[in-house]
Amino acid sequence: MKKIGLFYSFNGKKNTSIIAEQIIDHFKDTEIEPVNVEEVTSEQFLSYDNIICGVPTWFDGELPNYWDEFVPGLEDMDLDRKVVAIFGLGDQKGYPENFLDGVGILGEILEKQGARLVGFTSTEGYTFEKSRAVRGDQFLGLAIDFENQDSLNEERITKWVEQLKAEFQ
Repeated sequence: MKKIGLFYSFNGKKNTSIIAEQIIDHFKDTEIEPVNVEEVTSEQFLSYDNIICGVPTWFDGELPNYWDEFVPGLEDMDLDRKVVAIFGLGDQKGYPENFLDGVGILGEILEKQGARLVGFTSTEGYTFEKSRAVRGDQFLGLAIDFENQDSLNEERITKWVEQLKAEFQ
């Protein structure tokens, strides 16, 4: 498997870092490189063929500032032949009308630039009204809800990483 770039904020919401570290631990025999999205350059992002992005949803369905600031760079990239998985954090009870919208927003941008998204997961077991991160009955990535389903995180991460090992080339 090719080296994986794992992009998330080292300084942002602590829960995103916790999940990123658990993902790294589950990729035991795979080279995975954490990259601080707050400092990433276009060249760094493009240097990986397999990419994982960590994105919490902020406020009423927005990308965090650090991802939002990188979007113009993403919109200038040719991501053809890049395989991207996204994990997202949200609160399905506190924000049921935009649960994980950050994942959906980032996924739409990446696909528009030619990336192939992988790592879709079932919406079963979640309760929310709407989400830009949903296609059919699946999320565009791994859905984490620390506030309401913390006890399910480990199992979800384990299954997701095994899925990614098969989907990444």
